[in-house]
Amino acid sequence: MPSKKSLRTSKKNAAYNRPIASAAKTLVRSAKESIEEDPNSESTKNKIKEAISSLDKASQKGVLHKNNAARRKSRLIKKLSSGTKR
Repeated sequence: MPSKKSLRTSKKNAAYNRPIASAAKTLVRSAKESIEEDPNSESTKNKIKEAISSLDKASQKGVLHKNNAARRKSRLIKKLSSGTKR
């Protein structure tokens, strides 16, 4: 593929991927903070559900690799179940 076309494609893909990845990161961060504050509250469970959903969507759209999304979800659930602050 010619380099000019490659550049156009990569910019277009980056513009598509950036908001999806950013939303997933923000929701995961929010869920982690919520776990640290009160791991047993209903709002924490909702935030975790939203974070997992956003990771799944990013994975389906090809923004994140499926194993990357699975690893992040696993770490989030592990943090919730352990109850320790890390």
